[in-house]
Amino acid sequence: MEELIKKVQEWSKDRNLHTASPKAQMCMLIEEIGELAKGINKQKNILIEDSVGDSLVVLIVLCQQLGFDLKECLQTAYNEIKDRKGKIINGTFVKESDL
Repeated sequence: MEELIKKVQEWSKDRNLHTASPKAQMCMLIEEIGELAKGINKQKNILIEDSVGDSLVVLIVLCQQLGFDLKECLQTAYNEIKDRKGKIINGTFVKESDL
């Protein structure tokens, strides 16, 4: 995974995306998430896989633009959820604090 992140960052630098607008990159992320939703709704695995990959690429570039480390962001998120308790209600995880 680390090698792929580096390759995406190099690809981004080669195209000067690393200095482009984070707002524009955020719009790209929303577009890719929309494609992911479309793939899930239509149960099209090829579209789902492509959209997940595209979303990761966009997130890597967004982190690069903002000066964040993707792995640190993921670690922070994991630390926040690792001990979280809750239950599934109607197919959705609901945090214990929201019950």
